[in-house]
Amino acid sequence: MNVQKVNYQKELERILKELETEGRVPTLLIHSCCAPCSSYVLEYLSQYFKITVFYYNPNIYPESEYTKRILEQQKLIRDMNLKYPVSFLAGRYEKEKFYAMAEGMEDLREGGARCMKCYELRLSEAARQAAAGGFDYFTTTLSISPMKNAQKLNEIGARLGREYGVEYLVSDFKKKNGYKRSIELSKEYGLYRQDYCGCEFSLREREAQKK
Repeated sequence: MNVQKVNYQKELERILKELETEGRVPTLLIHSCCAPCSSYVLEYLSQYFKITVFYYNPNIYPESEYTKRILEQQKLIRDMNLKYPVSFLAGRYEKEKFYAMAEGMEDLREGGARCMKCYELRLSEAARQAAAGGFDYFTTTLSISPMKNAQKLNEIGARLGREYGVEYLVSDFKKKNGYKRSIELSKEYGLYRQDYCGCEFSLREREAQKK
């Protein structure tokens, strides 16, 4: 049986139109994987929400890479001139949680079951933080990447939203040239753009491809 794919960009546009009509500016916790991916998302969604960027990525390897990415994220938030102020919330660097989750899946290719579990690990913590902070919505920047499965991300996010009692804001940020715009903004703000997803296993895979 063919499962009809949802157009998450159209669904997001419907929600944003409703907010505009109602004159509401809700609070939104955005899980961010890195500054370049968040650039377009912040430019886009800051017109409609009061945003807190939540940086929680225990998958990042090595620790120097983690430090580099978190500093770039904070710099971008300071540098961007947005309609509503954007706050920053740092998660803990719990790399042991990532390795425990990835056990037995170390050799799987990027985009497989290990990545799905990694999405869930990060989104689960984002949902928990959103619930604890009383946010109206939570979401993630991950769907901006052409390498990420927006269908799976939204399914995971919606399920966790129900579990934690916080609305998940659906997205497919790569649509409407979102990924292209993120590259333009990265150049504009002089952002460091990494060439691998972030974890030790994706780094190994990228290095093997280069060879």
